[in-house]
Amino acid sequence: MSTESPLIQSMRTAVAAAPNDVPLRLHLAELLLGAGLSEAAVAEAAVALQHAPGDAGARTLMMRAMGLPAPAAEQPEPTPAPAPAPPTGFDWAAAENEVADAVPPRFVTSGPTSTAPEAPLAADGGGDPGETMAWEVDTPGTVTLADVGGMEEIKERLEAAFLAPMRNPELGRLYGKSLRGGLLMYGPPGCGKTFIARAVAGELGASFMSVSINDVLDMWMGNSERNMHEVFETARRQAPCVLFLDEVDALGAKRSRMQHGGMRNTVNQLLTELDGVGGANEGVFVLAATNVPWDVDIALRRPGRLDRTLLVLPPDAPAREAILRYHLRDRPIESVDLGKLVKVTEDLSGADLAHLCESASERALLDSSRTGVVRMIDMRDLLGAAKEIRPSTDPWFASARNVAMFANEGGMYDELLAYLKRKRKL
Repeated sequence: MSTESPLIQSMRTAVAAAPNDVPLRLHLAELLLGAGLSEAAVAEAAVALQHAPGDAGARTLMMRAMGLPAPAAEQPEPTPAPAPAPPTGFDWAAAENEVADAVPPRFVTSGPTSTAPEAPLAADGGGDPGETMAWEVDTPGTVTLADVGGMEEIKERLEAAFLAPMRNPELGRLYGKSLRGGLLMYGPPGCGKTFIARAVAGELGASFMSVSINDVLDMWMGNSERNMHEVFETARRQAPCVLFLDEVDALGAKRSRMQHGGMRNTVNQLLTELDGVGGANEGVFVLAATNVPWDVDIALRRPGRLDRTLLVLPPDAPAREAILRYHLRDRPIESVDLGKLVKVTEDLSGADLAHLCESASERALLDSSRTGVVRMIDMRDLLGAAKEIRPSTDPWFASARNVAMFANEGGMYDELLAYLKRKRKL
């Protein structure tokens, strides 16, 4: 009777860590079939078909393992039936305890850890002269600020300066507060400005509309201004709506630096739409994001337009833990000490943390390929990747430091100066 090779045993361990991974389970079944373990291959193929009833590869492998001829040609599949529920009599807790010595835990703790939610932070034409563009508007989403890991200071600022007045329209009318608002978020790239904008829309129960310069700019004279107008008209029709202007430094760059009249006219149109003469912007909440606020036209920050600013910094410790959990959730890992990993990733952006997890996966994959033994991602891979990654935010802070120190007009960069002093980057 054939016995299982070390490779098959390693694959079984990987499948146990990721039981819903159909391709991984089918690969195990192929190895079992090649080793002459037909019954075991049939069992693995059957489980794969439970997870993916319409998978042609799983059906073909099942027939091969059972000694039946494969179909000559695949016919169109009928609508797959829902996967059968797992047997109610199976004691999963007992099975987990039985293999506890063979399969290490996915996460280990080295002290108190945060209970932050598992969410990534992070969170971007030319046509014919008479063409009308369609703008995509997302319905009110379920993502709220509660899904943003950590960043409590940013949440408090948003609540006090932006969200609280919007949630209480009656109180706003009593004090003569218009149901409109403008907020400019700035900071280093990859720190979650877009995700925060979506969370604000969820908090308000509002539609969400994201616009960048590619959506507005047009080769035909006058079309860019018309597109800008149509963007705001769509948001007004969908009110309440959060209109997110991504990379607003491109949409609203300083006109004093422009020589092209067409782009100047587009910026002028944006200013006109933000004014919303006659209360046209009631229920339209404008959020803008930029990495270079010093390149935004000063008129955009006039009271009544984007008159409030919010600095979005690299994720703090609870946010880093949430981001790392999110990007490791579907990967085969063992004995990962998140507390230690959070400490060595200070100053990394959300995008940097995603890259760290990807690099650690590549390390384990290459090692498995070289040795022929599939293994899990562990702390060696994650810490090794962390040593090689330099914070992508450093160049941004190098540029922002000079602006904050020597061009802090009206105290706009006071919050940035305080952060730089706290981090001793001045």
